[in-house]
Amino acid sequence: MTIGIVRAEDKRMINGKTDVNQLVPIKYKWAWERYLAQNNNHWSPVAVNMQIDIEQWKNNKLTADEKLLVTRNLGFFSTADSLAANNIVLGTYRQITAPEARQFLLLQAREEAIHTHSYQYIIESIGLDEGETFAAYLNIPSIKNKDEFLIPFINTLTDPHFKTGTVENDQKLLKSLIIFACIMEGLFFYVGFVQILALGRQNKMPGAAEQYQYILRDESSHCNFGIDVINTIKLENPELWTEEFQNEIYVLFKQAVQLEYEYAVDTMPNGVLGLNAEMFMDYLMFIANRRLYQIGLNEIFDSKENPFPWMSEIIDLPKEKNFFATRVTEYKTGAQLDWD
Repeated sequence: MTIGIVRAEDKRMINGKTDVNQLVPIKYKWAWERYLAQNNNHWSPVAVNMQIDIEQWKNNKLTADEKLLVTRNLGFFSTADSLAANNIVLGTYRQITAPEARQFLLLQAREEAIHTHSYQYIIESIGLDEGETFAAYLNIPSIKNKDEFLIPFINTLTDPHFKTGTVENDQKLLKSLIIFACIMEGLFFYVGFVQILALGRQNKMPGAAEQYQYILRDESSHCNFGIDVINTIKLENPELWTEEFQNEIYVLFKQAVQLEYEYAVDTMPNGVLGLNAEMFMDYLMFIANRRLYQIGLNEIFDSKENPFPWMSEIIDLPKEKNFFATRVTEYKTGAQLDWD
């Protein structure tokens, strides 16, 4: 008699008792389908030509305000995906007991590494001070404040003694998932995405913009996967979704929108590219309402419409389509890039 065969109906997203090493039978088909789809989405930062970006940066084709925007932007993103990876590898992965969902998390961790590589590649290419840029999350208040908002939730899950199995700890896990899927990847990244992609739409920093296009598409997938996990945990553990817990989530969303607005003001104090901080407040409220709706909460922000509808078009573009018409057949990497 064969022992240890897993039944799909016995699987749980958290606190499962089935063998996490047995991928099949698959219960959460949406998780497996998301994994398969994302697995066809590979890209490499160094396959994107940065020569035009280098020439524009060196020859002052960007204004001082545009350069501030790029510098602050990379100051946040250069470490943001490392924080996300820490949360996945050292925290979330240990607590998820559905192997088909773990498959996606492994792929997501790899993609966070690619994103960090991408930011490093851009920073190196245009000649920014690498140490100063990567340390920005410790020194620039608008960046530091966002990360200090996130880090306590990372620390909860990366604590080696943390285990789910009680209502209190299961709620801590669920709150962390909401923070990272809906707020970090689903909100905190979006001001930065709009900024660099808006540059690309004006034929500025096209290599950086092309990479951000791919990163945006990846992060959109990560966000939606996380939301599916959140809703599955809610469905399987309705006792976690108390009125008190929901109110705590509303408070966190309000804090997050304010923090991201302050970041928008800091990155573009004079307005740039036809954009200003007030437009971003409208966008943040629009996005926050969308995230709240996706996890079954009320839309609490006074948002009328999306001021950047072109962002949705970029998310839906296939990797092979070159939105910025910047691809070339001969790629140069790192030290090969020519400043002259």
